[in-house]
Amino acid sequence: MSRADKEAAVAELANEFRNSNGAVLTDYRGLSVDDLQALRRALGENATYAIVKNTLTKIAAEDAGIDGIVDLLVGPSAIAFVKGDVVETAKGLRDFGKTNEALVIKGGYLEGNSVTADEINQLADLESRDVLLAKLAGAMQASLQNAASLFNAPLADAARVLGALQTKLEQDTADAAQPDTTQPDTTQPDTT
Repeated sequence: MSRADKEAAVAELANEFRNSNGAVLTDYRGLSVDDLQALRRALGENATYAIVKNTLTKIAAEDAGIDGIVDLLVGPSAIAFVKGDVVETAKGLRDFGKTNEALVIKGGYLEGNSVTADEINQLADLESRDVLLAKLAGAMQASLQNAASLFNAPLADAARVLGALQTKLEQDTADAAQPDTTQPDTTQPDTT
């Protein structure tokens, strides 16, 4: 590889580091070309997976201001650059690793912090961002409906009380207008 090619490769890697939410380093030793293609498909559109040279990647990481991954660049290395949901990428790597034991997650860098392989596996256990947002939206909607019911309840209760008072008042007014038939009539003499 010529010096110009190396400089271009470093610039491209540094750009990938800068434009990604994170990067997950793996050891791909033992994976065939077909396996690597299957892994790229499993990661979907949220990540790109590239085999890298360790020395060039170290330089690119330093250029991009990425700390904590230099120690992981030992042996054959490939990087999954995460462009979208970190959880989906972690799941894709973990699930692929279950069926292909040759894939080993070394660790990575996510949103400004270095992460271990165990932390990436813990991320894979989470639900995806879309599912979590949907659950949050559902909970918020339910809370709003409960709040609306709570605010409407006193008004409805007050309306029922006022309605009952109005009915009672109307009944009392009607009763007052009718003569009282429970008292004996003293205006006529008793003929018995």
